[in-house]
Amino acid sequence: MGFVDHLEALRWHVVRSLLAVMVVAVIIFIKIDWIFDTIIFGPMRKDFVSYTGLCNLSHKLHMGDALCMPPPNVKMQVTAFGSQFMTSISVSFIGGFIVAFPYVFWEIWRFIKPALSSKEVRNTKGAILFVTFFFLCGIAFGYFLLAPFTFSFLSNFKLGVMNALETKPTLDDYMENMIDIIIGSAISFQLPVISYVLTKIGLVTPRFLSTYRKYAYVIILVVAAIITPSPDWMSQAIVSLPLFILYELSILISAYVEKQRIKRDAEFFSS
Repeated sequence: MGFVDHLEALRWHVVRSLLAVMVVAVIIFIKIDWIFDTIIFGPMRKDFVSYTGLCNLSHKLHMGDALCMPPPNVKMQVTAFGSQFMTSISVSFIGGFIVAFPYVFWEIWRFIKPALSSKEVRNTKGAILFVTFFFLCGIAFGYFLLAPFTFSFLSNFKLGVMNALETKPTLDDYMENMIDIIIGSAISFQLPVISYVLTKIGLVTPRFLSTYRKYAYVIILVVAAIITPSPDWMSQAIVSLPLFILYELSILISAYVEKQRIKRDAEFFSS
């Protein structure tokens, strides 16, 4: 295929991806009231599953109220006529992308695959499954754990001893934080996949990841300490443990890829 043919193929992959996102976005927009009440504003409700579930878990483990988070007690506001309508549009498209992500990534993979050798295709077998799995795990982690911890802490944080200030967040502010948390978690959960790819092309080694492990752990602990509502170790562990596991998994994946590369090099030179 020539350059123009490649552009034509890319155009159709992009068009099909956009159509998939659009279809899901339209469905979400039709059900936008239910989406907002049930999903978007979920972490702001007192009966949200994360608040009740973690509190019940804390009591069953005989930890008292260590894991009980005070739900946000704020009333959001809008400061512009078009805020609610524009927010519904943005939520529809972002939700459409999240739901259609497996198909979008499959279209990207279909475009890249012809440029790979048969050996490279075998080495990347299951890429769609793993990328989608970690993406959805990141979404779930951000929505069910990180978002409740963050909104609980920020909404109940008081500056000064006289409580003269009242938190009145705008809808745009809430949505910006929610999107940053969810998409940021989805991207951070791609760490094992990124480790695999970077090790494959020689930019990262397991020794490099092991050397900087302590710095990565410190950063994770600092972030967990900031967003958890109470200073106890259990609350911070719930937030930081998944990130620790992801980092260690990245080291194992990098070591496996490095071992396979050394084995292939040894077989090549011996032949």
